[in-house]
Amino acid sequence: MNLVGKAEASQYHHFFLRLRALGKGQLTPGRGLTQGPQNPKKQGIFHIHEVRDKLREIVGASTNWRDHVKAMEERKLLHSFLAKSQDGLPPRRMKDSYIEVLLPLGSEPELREKYLTVQNTVRFGRILEDLDSLGVLICYMHNKIHSAKMSPLSIVTALVDKIDMCKKSLSPEQDIKFSGHVSWVGKTSMEVKMQMFQLHGDEFCPVLDATFVMVARDSENKGPAFVNPLIPESPEEEELFRQGELNKGRRIAFSSMSLLKMAPSAEERTTIHEMFLSTLDPKTISFRSRVLPPNAVWMEHSKLKSLEICHPQERNIFNRIFGGFLMRKAYELGWATACSFGGSRPFVVAVDDIMFQKPVEVGSLLFLSSQVCFTQNNYIQVRVHSEVASLQEKEHTTTNVFHFTFMSEKEVPLVFPKTYGESMLYLDGQRHFNSMSGPATLRKDYLVEP
Repeated sequence: MNLVGKAEASQYHHFFLRLRALGKGQLTPGRGLTQGPQNPKKQGIFHIHEVRDKLREIVGASTNWRDHVKAMEERKLLHSFLAKSQDGLPPRRMKDSYIEVLLPLGSEPELREKYLTVQNTVRFGRILEDLDSLGVLICYMHNKIHSAKMSPLSIVTALVDKIDMCKKSLSPEQDIKFSGHVSWVGKTSMEVKMQMFQLHGDEFCPVLDATFVMVARDSENKGPAFVNPLIPESPEEEELFRQGELNKGRRIAFSSMSLLKMAPSAEERTTIHEMFLSTLDPKTISFRSRVLPPNAVWMEHSKLKSLEICHPQERNIFNRIFGGFLMRKAYELGWATACSFGGSRPFVVAVDDIMFQKPVEVGSLLFLSSQVCFTQNNYIQVRVHSEVASLQEKEHTTTNVFHFTFMSEKEVPLVFPKTYGESMLYLDGQRHFNSMSGPATLRKDYLVEP
């Protein structure tokens, strides 16, 4: 399928409208190439089911689990197509990687069941899966080699930098459209900007704005590989590229100030000490005697855990467990934790700083541990820790840490740490909450559930 050729002028116009909106830091309601139940193939737009199929075609992955070893062996032959340096790769434009994908919930009722919640809304965990697949496909379009049938690159998700929700509800009876493109490129990594819209009346209105970071590996997914450079063509594109550089610097600074590496700031230490003092029993005046302030919960009582067996059904095109599946499971556990803690339905506000530290092999046992680590008014900050163990070994290895910001229907209790380790989790949750770029108050009917 030609992603850009058909309706080219209209699509380019739409693309630059999106760039202009992003450059101004906002999302303008977009009239996309598909309005209502039109045939997406006639518009040069992917159907959501075609995304995974296209990825398998690009990589040469087998749809049969028994043939995956042979398929991966054949990828070794693609090493000769890998560039020795980035200088040997032709530069690409942002519009070269721009694609749109239709999720026709309204026009294909049989698809709706997969995305439906019991409250008749759209499952956000499924949306995370779709964003992950779309981000990978966008990067393959940026690095497309016309002389090779299959791509020598193994492109994987390294980081979900940020997902911010906009003020629109998600109906399971209206079509959804995704769009995105590469917005910044390093030597072996790429930043991808993606947007999601839902049809309201005769136009697609914004739902969320997402920023993912992808990395390129060699054909066997064993070492880094160079990617095509990116050439901005307008002031709007130059601003997007500059923002990508700033995002990279921000991530490095945030990592260097991690509480696993550096002590809390003076202000943070004061916060923790004041919380500690507020839990001392006034009757005993003892460091050992601790009592909760009114409307508060000990952090240790805000946990939920789950276990998943990683079956071949959830594998990605490289026969590891699909990153979108991991995000969905972590999100759903985080949502359940926020629901149990707050006593009412929570709604997602932001997702940020999901680092994919280690791939999850098929057949692994996936342990997920979720905990409320910070609260304020109606907001609940949840941290989900993911670790794996093989069926043969008992040693656990951390693979991911997820951060979700939820908003409850009513004001929630304060969460209080007891130990020093919990105090660090509290401060980390506070930092992620304060980094949220979304609006300070969001109406519940504008948000989405698991």
